[in-house]
Amino acid sequence: MNIQYALPAAFRQDLETEVAAFFKGRELSRKGSAALWLKTAVLAVWLMGSYGLLVFVATQPWQFGLLAVSLACAMAGIGFNVQHDGGHGAYATSASVNRGMAFSLDLMGGSSYFWRYKHGIAHHGCPNIAGFDDDVYLGPLGRLTPYDRRFWFHRFQHLYVWLLYGLLAIKWQLVDDFHSIIKPGVASTTVPRPARAEHLIFWSGKILFFGFALVLPMFFHSWRGVLAIFVLTDVILGVLLAVVFQLAHCLGEATFAKPPLPAQVMDRDWATHQVEATVDFARDNRALTWFIGGLNFQIEHHLFPRVCHTQYPALSKIVERVCLSHGVRYACHATASAALGSHYRWLRKLGRGDSPALGQAASAIRAA
Repeated sequence: MNIQYALPAAFRQDLETEVAAFFKGRELSRKGSAALWLKTAVLAVWLMGSYGLLVFVATQPWQFGLLAVSLACAMAGIGFNVQHDGGHGAYATSASVNRGMAFSLDLMGGSSYFWRYKHGIAHHGCPNIAGFDDDVYLGPLGRLTPYDRRFWFHRFQHLYVWLLYGLLAIKWQLVDDFHSIIKPGVASTTVPRPARAEHLIFWSGKILFFGFALVLPMFFHSWRGVLAIFVLTDVILGVLLAVVFQLAHCLGEATFAKPPLPAQVMDRDWATHQVEATVDFARDNRALTWFIGGLNFQIEHHLFPRVCHTQYPALSKIVERVCLSHGVRYACHATASAALGSHYRWLRKLGRGDSPALGQAASAIRAA
């Protein structure tokens, strides 16, 4: 079932007009530039260097630990900057280049095919809509939206959920993708069965990933040590990926919605929902922006996902101004720590069973 939004409003038209004028006036491309290629090279060297030192040089426990952290950060950086832009078609004007960059996810144990449906369609099409956005669903283990069923142990979720975040990457690599290849589907989003070429990419990616992550290192180190470093690296990676996402969506400042019933539509247009279901953070932190691929400018990313992340800081000024002129709530935390605190309070609030006030953290739905 597809989500239906209210008809486009003047807000979206003004946004598109202002952003188009920005790129035209400065003769800028919406896609990546030489700066993004340079960043990709830096991240690739970081990744290969961390892996090489970890497998072929490290001999002491503290070396293994530090290099595992470095490798996890490099993998996250590739995901935030290279795979993410490539998967959205924002890395380059060439579709084949974008596809190639999206494949970096397959080399890190995920599936670029299923990511397109889980993230590009289910999440971007229905952000923070319970039953449709699989990225805000933890099953019975956690309660991230006010419309999820509450269990007694959720009152402690603000303490234990960080451990669940650590399992994100390893669950993705070992469980979710294999479940999807057997029975395609993401929440309420239909996923076509992969074609032969997609199967080839899927299985080739898994073989290469586990070959580099587990098989090759076992020629130089004990299998117990290899498994320990594999788990440590994946846990750090999972926390990084999960927390960056949660700071933009699972907070009290974001809007959440119930899944519409048949013949119903959202009471707001697509662009308004994208803005109000999302929160920016730490917009002045250049180092963080560089590392997480501009995902602290999540509002701009949701409105213009096919625009390279290097343009988001400039676009944020336009988007905030247009939001203000149309009375659309634009939420932003000044620092990452402030956003982290808001996420912690949200987890505790929902875990205790408190319900947010309608209109602040819940989106109304009207009959079509």
